[in-house]
This record gives sequence, structure tokens and C-alpha cells, in this order.
Amino acid sequence: MEQLRKLPTGIQSFEVLRTNGCLYVDKTALVYQLVSTPVPYFLSRPRRFGKSLLISTFEAYFEGRKDLFEGLAIEKLETKWEKYPILHLDLSGEEYDSIKKLDSFLSLNLGLWEDQWGKDEREKTVSQRLKGVIKRAYQQSGKRVVVLIDEYDKPLLENILNEKLSKSLRNKLKAFYGVLKGTGKYLRFIFLTGVTKFTQVSVFSDLNQLTDISLWTDYSELCGITRQELLDTFTPELQALAKQNDMTFDEAVHAMGERYDGYHFAVNSTGMFNPFSVLNTLSSEQFDDYWFQTGTPTFLANLLTQSDYDLRRLVDGARMARTDFAEYKADTGNPIPLIYQSGYLTILGYQPKREMYTLGFPNEEVRYGFMKFLSPYYTTVSDDDTASYIDHFLDELEAGDVEGFLNSLKVFFAGIPYELSDDTERHYQTIFYVVLTLMGKFVQTEVRSAHGRADAVVKNNDYIYVFEFKLTDTAEAALRQIDEKEYLLPYTLDGRKLIKVGVSFDKEKRNIGKYLIG
Repeated sequence: MEQLRKLPTGIQSFEVLRTNGCLYVDKTALVYQLVSTPVPYFLSRPRRFGKSLLISTFEAYFEGRKDLFEGLAIEKLETKWEKYPILHLDLSGEEYDSIKKLDSFLSLNLGLWEDQWGKDEREKTVSQRLKGVIKRAYQQSGKRVVVLIDEYDKPLLENILNEKLSKSLRNKLKAFYGVLKGTGKYLRFIFLTGVTKFTQVSVFSDLNQLTDISLWTDYSELCGITRQELLDTFTPELQALAKQNDMTFDEAVHAMGERYDGYHFAVNSTGMFNPFSVLNTLSSEQFDDYWFQTGTPTFLANLLTQSDYDLRRLVDGARMARTDFAEYKADTGNPIPLIYQSGYLTILGYQPKREMYTLGFPNEEVRYGFMKFLSPYYTTVSDDDTASYIDHFLDELEAGDVEGFLNSLKVFFAGIPYELSDDTERHYQTIFYVVLTLMGKFVQTEVRSAHGRADAVVKNNDYIYVFEFKLTDTAEAALRQIDEKEYLLPYTLDGRKLIKVGVSFDKEKRNIGKYLIG
């Protein structure tokens, strides 16, 4: 494999990226637009989506490092490069399993700033010390202070299901971030990033002048890579990827889009590629689920299972009111806002009259990775075993062995403990949805999303299967429904063999009961 040019894979420092001659998707026109005003900003984006690099870019700008911006859009926009005192706090690299850990982390960073700007022994709490540092930095430099906070919410996300610790962390952060409101006259620029917008933290209540640009169309391209940016910046690498995988250039670009594109951070905005997966794919010249493999927080799965959210609602897109989904309220029991902000859902549409968003999976990497990740939480079957089962399911259906498929499905369902759900019908339907979604990575599948469609349709090279499942009725009734509602009719001229399958569930055995094949 020949590395054509330097790709910034894993690089989060703007200075390192620029001094090492790495490729850079130029976002500096948007950076200039933001720094040109004294407005304090907040931006929510998923993990590994370029937030830290963005913060580093702001830092280089406010350090007056004109040399790092040569040849970029901002070079033609900025006429004077000034240096400001900067307080840069990055909460992403620590584990916060106690209030003491957070206190220690904040105290360490305050100590470093106090080494530079001085310390007043009368300042005891972290909030008092932050306020003092800001004032002294302003007084000594003669310039208003820049505050850059990356991943402000990591302590809260890590402990979202630990109510007692979460409350203590919120109170600590509330007092700390609240200092930014009272010291506004000393501040030139504030920019915070995070995954989610917690309503309980005063940075969004006391600091009410903070402008949340997370859903603004003007800044929807601030993090991530557009299709045009992909082509403009990485065409030689895309050509190498195509050659390595025996594809045409257009096929390689299409495959990149199917796997990594589709993030929309505003209504009617340009689709964004996941930068982490793009760079890793171009570096390795292999397609893989790079972003998903970096780890999905287990609290997301726990939130889903605890809330008993019906995953089938994601088939046509989850609907959510504008006032509900932009911020996370822990007391509502609704996991969707946090799942969206974590990058597993994206904006598919918006109805302005109803003020309702439609959310769904952005691409294949997320759709299949998320379902595979959730499988153990609904069935106790491990990720690896789930993949093995899916492989068996596909083999059996490709061979026309419906009985083999249903028997394998019985074994899969047998791994579901009784206590996993009180709602038997919904739970089994959810598991079947997970199975069909995972199979859909390899064959065309449809799960019922509107009245009058079969529960599932599976298509491969030789067969089209139409399934109807009954939890409170017989297999005969299921097969009869396929006929009466003419579920096979759309496929009669297809040429592939049509097979209809009616299945009933045995609630006592908590598994597939009788089935009929027609």
C-alpha cells in the first residue's frame, strides 16, 4: 500500500497538522465568521467528529499564529493577527468516577493557569480561582480573555445512570461554568463543545447569553466533511482506495457515501461524512466500521432498555418535537435526544407547521453497528454470536431452507431471559427487528412500517420471502393474512421464487411455536 500524502488521521492539534504538511479540509472561513463576534458559543457534535481540532484551530487563531493559516481561506479575511490570553480546558482525557476526580482535574488546570497569571490565596474553591485567573489575565495582558472548553459534558455522560454522583458533578460544574457569566466584561470569546446539551447545567441557564449553534444551517458544515470537500481534498486517495478494492472511482465514492455520509445537523443541510471513518478508510485503503469500533457508550443501550423504547419506530424515522430533541432532560425517560446527539441518529426531515423532526440512522456503519451493539442487551447473545447467527440465517435463506432458518431463529430466541421485558409482544418484535436489520446488511429486507405490509420481506438472488408473525393468533391466521392482503402481489412479476411463511409465537415457551410455509 502506497501512502500518497499525509493524512491527519487521529491528529487533533491544528499546529501539528499544519506544521507536518497534512491534508486539511479548510473550515477557516467559518472559523473567521465565529471569531469576528464576541458572542459566546456552544456546539454539540458526536464524538470523534472534529470538535477538538476545531477548538485547537480557535486556539491557534487567538495566539496570533498567522503562519499556520497560510494558504487558507482566513488568510484573505483577517487583516490583523492579535494574541490573546487563552484558557483552554479539555475534559475528554479523564475518567470521572468520583467528585474528587473532577475536583482534582479542575484544580490541576487552574494551577497551570495560576502559574502564568498569578494566584490569590484567598481564592479557595475552583469557581473562585477561575474568576480570579480570568481577572488577572485580563489585567496583566491588557486583552480580554479567550475561554475554550472541549467536551464540557464528559463527566456527566460517564455517570448519567448514577443519579447521586451525577447530581454532585452537575452542582460542581454549575458553579464552575457559571463563572463565565459573571466575568463577561473580561472575556473576548467563549466556545464550548460537547456531545449533548444538559438542561440541568447552568451553562445553559445562568449563562443565558450562550448561543447554541448546534442546529444552525450556517454552521452545519463546521465539523465533518461534505461530499464536495471529500472530492476536492482527497481524490488521489479515493483513486487508490478504488484500485485497492477493485472498484471504479465512482463505485468507491458511492461506497464511502453509503457507509459514512448522511449526517445532517440542520434542516435541509448538506450531508456530512464522518471524518474519523473517512480518514481511517483512506489511510488503510479498507472499508470498515472505524467510528463504531472506537466504542459505543453502554449507557446508551441501558437508556434504551430501561425506557423500553420501541426500536421499530426507527424504521420510518423517530418523530420528535423541536422543543424536546435539542437538549437532554434526564427525567423524561426519553433516550432519543441523547442518541441523536451521540451520532447514532440524524435529521431526516422537519415539518415546520407541526414543529416536528424526523430522526433516523445516517448510514450503514451506524445502522448495522448500532443494532449489533444492542443485540446483547435484548437477548444476552454476544456480538460475535449474533454475527454467527446472522451468517447462518443468510445461508439457510439463500438455500431456500425456511425450516432451517426458523429453527435457527428458535435457538436465537431461546437465549432471551424471561426478566428482560414485561412487554413480551413488543420485546419479541424488537428482537426480530434487530435481526432483520442486521440481515439487511447483506440482503434486501423490509420491516413493516405502515398498515397493509407484511411483517417482513427478505430478498436474495433466488427467493423472495414474505413473513407474517402472530403473537396472539395462529400460524394459519398469519398465512391467511398474507393471502387476503395480497402481500405477494408486488413481487409476482419479479421472476424469483416466492415463499410465504406464517408464524405463531408460543407465549408459554417464549419462542416460535407453529409455522406454515406456502
